[in-house]
Amino acid sequence: MQYLLMLYGDESAWTRMTKEQQEQGGAAYFAYTEALKQAGVLRGSNRLRPSQTATRMRAENGKTQVLDGPFADSKEQLGGYYLIEAPDLDAAMSWAARCPGVQHGTVEVRAIWQMGEAGY
Repeated sequence: MQYLLMLYGDESAWTRMTKEQQEQGGAAYFAYTEALKQAGVLRGSNRLRPSQTATRMRAENGKTQVLDGPFADSKEQLGGYYLIEAPDLDAAMSWAARCPGVQHGTVEVRAIWQMGEAGY
């Protein structure tokens, strides 16, 4: 089963870090990504651009509205993700617990609901 590990954190924290802290953080994510690859569970990952560059769209009264970010005053923003393959939620949570993101933010684990599965 596939799981999406969504990484939430304070996106302004990176700019407050020293160059050495940034290098250590980058190395930690590189090592984590390599561990996922070596285990054969990584299906995809990416870092997201800052939330103030985001655009949201919704329909209200039949008309499409475009809303530019930022959208919410919150401490944590979605900053990136890992898509992994794991036999069950416990295994996915084990991988999430190893993610460097848990040290400075939140890693949300969500099962992927494959199109065509029963109940959809």
